[in-house]
Amino acid sequence: MKTALVCGAGGFIGGHLVRRLKREGFWVRGVDLKFNEYSESEADDFVLGDLREQAFCRAMIDQSFDEVYQLAADMGGAGYIFTGEHDADVMHNSATINLNVVDACHKRRIKRVFYSSSACMYPAYNQEDPDNPLCAEASAYPAAPDSEYGWEKLFSERVYLAYRRNYGVQAFVARYHNIFGPEGTWTGGKEKAPAAICRKIAMARNGDAIEIWGDGKQTRSFLYVDECLEGSTRLLRSNFAGPVNIGSEEMVTIDGLVDLVADIAGKRISKNHISGPTGVRGRNSDNRVIAAKLNWAPSQSLRLGLEKTYAWIETQVCRNFPAEKLVA
Repeated sequence: MKTALVCGAGGFIGGHLVRRLKREGFWVRGVDLKFNEYSESEADDFVLGDLREQAFCRAMIDQSFDEVYQLAADMGGAGYIFTGEHDADVMHNSATINLNVVDACHKRRIKRVFYSSSACMYPAYNQEDPDNPLCAEASAYPAAPDSEYGWEKLFSERVYLAYRRNYGVQAFVARYHNIFGPEGTWTGGKEKAPAAICRKIAMARNGDAIEIWGDGKQTRSFLYVDECLEGSTRLLRSNFAGPVNIGSEEMVTIDGLVDLVADIAGKRISKNHISGPTGVRGRNSDNRVIAAKLNWAPSQSLRLGLEKTYAWIETQVCRNFPAEKLVA
């Protein structure tokens, strides 16, 4: 039986990844600071602990796993990343985890290690035009990420690829673009735009207005979690190290995202634009490299993923905010 380690298994993507690997027949160890909030982990061995602690990290990487997925990070949506209030924690916590994990894998002679970087590492100067952002992999330098979160991701990419060059660790680096889906954070301050908008619309009456940070003309693409897992496992099992984008090319404005979710919900929703952290003006995945190297690129429509996500978040709203839930 093949074995896999998922670091960050208590998180959104990690929880889905554990489930997928189990379906593929792997024995899976999951590690995180917390259990998954929304479902019981399917990992054969789930260990609570802090990967910032070198001794604990080495204890978790105690065998030559066939596949290691390093997803653990201090992260969140715009309300967490772009305020500047968490910069030191974000950089220290995530960089420490990555240094510990890649070195422990090297010392165990583990060959295949996947690292989830982020599109936040792309230069802000290439993402000022909301209609024509440049996020091709080769555009990463000269480096100028829009946040300390992005700088840490770029640094850690280079750490993994240095271990590949110097020590033979077969590290594979993916740059995720806004992954969303059921069982993702949807309230509390760390949620990303699709989940926040789904929550606001689920709690709104027909005809209500919801608050949107910025003018709503900023653009993004959003990738459903199942597509993310397909791209991630394909990359790790390939001969291509990356870095490579794993994201959708279906770009949408934030106002357009609101309209799409409102249509799914069957509600008329207006928008109250307010000041707030928004990040870059435009961002969209460029999938030419992944199509050429892996003969694959994400293809699921944004609407289909949002339909599944909205249904799940609506259920969470009804369960957690019964007094505030307003029926259309």
